[in-house]
Amino acid sequence: MSDDLPKFELAFQPAHGVAVDVAPGVQRVTVNNPSPFTFHGTNSYIVGDRSVCVIDPGPEDEAHFQALMRALEGREVTHIAVSHTHKDHSPLSRRLKEATGAVIVAEGPHRAARPLHDGEANPFAESSDVDFVPDLVLADGDVVEGDGWTLSGIATPGHTANHMAFGLEGTGITFSADHVMAWATSIVAPPDGSMADFMASLERLLQRDDRLYLPGHGGPVTSPAAFCRGLRTHRRMRERAILERVKAGDRLIADMVKVIYRETDPRLHGAAALSVLAHLEDLTERGLVSTDGPARLAGVYLPA
Repeated sequence: MSDDLPKFELAFQPAHGVAVDVAPGVQRVTVNNPSPFTFHGTNSYIVGDRSVCVIDPGPEDEAHFQALMRALEGREVTHIAVSHTHKDHSPLSRRLKEATGAVIVAEGPHRAARPLHDGEANPFAESSDVDFVPDLVLADGDVVEGDGWTLSGIATPGHTANHMAFGLEGTGITFSADHVMAWATSIVAPPDGSMADFMASLERLLQRDDRLYLPGHGGPVTSPAAFCRGLRTHRRMRERAILERVKAGDRLIADMVKVIYRETDPRLHGAAALSVLAHLEDLTERGLVSTDGPARLAGVYLPA
C-alpha cells in the first residue's frame, strides 16, 4: 500500500457479549452500542491468563458488564487501562473496579486540547467522561505489568488530549484505541481534539515496529505502518482539498463540507465540519489560511 490511501476494512463480526480470541493471551468483547461513530460497538480487551488487564471496559452498559464478568470468571483483574475519556470507553471502569479491586490506569482525567474561545461551546461535551479519575497516571513510556504481560503507555493525543495507546511488550501488538482504526478515520473535533497533535501522534506510531493494531472499534489493522502512512496521505489530501476550497472562494466551513463530503452520510456532516475546523486551526497556525481571530466553526476563512 506504501503511501497510497488506507484501505478501510468494513467486514467485522462483533460477536456482542462473547469473548473472542484475537491474539495469544488477548480476548476481545464488543459492546452492543453500534452507531455512525462507534461502528459495530466499542471493543474491550482482556490481556493475560490468570492475572489480567482489561483495556477500555466501555460505557455503563449492564449487558456488557455481565459479559465481561463471565469472561473474567476465575481470573484476577489487576489493572483496568483506559485509552481516553469518551463515554463509550471509560465509564464502566468504575463499576469494574468495584467488582474486582483492580487499579484504573490512564494518561489522566478528561481535558480539552485547548481552552474554549469566548462564546464557543464544546460540541462533544456530552460525550466526555468528566468524572473519570485514574488511580495510576501513566506517562508516555511508563509500563504496567502482570502475570506474563507488560503494557507500555504510548501517548497519542489528537482524537482527545489524553488519548493513549498501549503496547503489549514483546509481541508487536499495540492497542491503538481510537487513534488508528481499520474501518474509518478517527474523528478529530476541536476543542477536545487537535489535528496538529493527531498528525504528530501518527508520526510517533510510524517510528515503532508494530505488526498488529487492535483498535477501539472494528477489526484489527494487520499492516500498521502501511496503514498509518495511508492515513497520513489521507489527512494531507483533506488539507489540500480545504485549501483549494478556500482559494476557490468558499469562506464558510458549511460550504466546504457540502463539496468535500458530498458522498458522506449526512448524519456525519456535523462531525465533518469539526474535522474541517481542526484542519483550519492547523492551517491558520501555520500561516496558510487567515481568519479574524481564532479559528471557529462560524468563522470566515481567506487565503493567507
